[in-house]
Amino acid sequence: MAAKREAFVHTLRAQWLGQQMRELREQRGLTLKYVAKFLERDYSSLARYERAEWPFRRDLVVELLDLYGVYDERERDRLIQLAQDAWRVDRWDNSFDRTIYDTSFIDFPWLESRANQVCTYASLLIPGLLQTRDYAEAVIRNAEPSSTSESQIRKWVQLRIDRQRLLDGPSATNLAVIIEESALRRPVMSRGVMAAQFVHLGQMLTRPTIEVRVLPASLGLHAGLDGTFWLFKMPSPYSDVAHAETLGGRLFMESDKARRYVHAYDRLRESALSVSESAKLIAALAEELS
Repeated sequence: MAAKREAFVHTLRAQWLGQQMRELREQRGLTLKYVAKFLERDYSSLARYERAEWPFRRDLVVELLDLYGVYDERERDRLIQLAQDAWRVDRWDNSFDRTIYDTSFIDFPWLESRANQVCTYASLLIPGLLQTRDYAEAVIRNAEPSSTSESQIRKWVQLRIDRQRLLDGPSATNLAVIIEESALRRPVMSRGVMAAQFVHLGQMLTRPTIEVRVLPASLGLHAGLDGTFWLFKMPSPYSDVAHAETLGGRLFMESDKARRYVHAYDRLRESALSVSESAKLIAALAEELS
């Protein structure tokens, strides 16, 4: 008999858990049919759990972790906690001190790859998705402690460059950026590096999936004075996600809390220069350094 469909509010937590459980199964080389038969569960129900059409139950997650041989206490706690929180659509914290939702929990690349549009207000630096390799390396070196190895620096730089593939090809992610004029004028490295960065930025502006608007330095009070933030506009039925970061950690927000950032972004867009005016300003900055 087919399992009865349950009423369920689709959430990012449930989608993330479904992906994690599917990846664990595939890593073990197991098919859904095998798992369903072994656990004496309905095959179609297990498929819906992995697709987050239904929420994973705690007891089922425990059974699957046992079957997949996941015995690390922290990893089990993380996935079981996700199952218990799958219904939630509020904020989650991403502490740098490895809380239960550590850096593997709904990270930037995962959100970027699923969003209909990625929006950001950049108050201090050119956003990572639009940085050249040299600019990115300078920013990462500044953020990392002096004890960080060269191999780790190279790894972080390459990860940032790899993320930019989202902007390529026929299925490129739509990116909308509002950037402070002062961020463009901040000398991150040498004149040559900055000149190359502006040339790269100008080239990216020609893509139909990328919108860049500059917030002029002459503007006084505005909606972005609390600092840089990101918005991930998700496909239905998922709510939009907002992201902000401090020295204490990362903060992701859904539902009503995310809407505050949506409104702030809309107000900033109204205050910013037009796309064509922004392109002219960026071209002028590049000319100054040539």
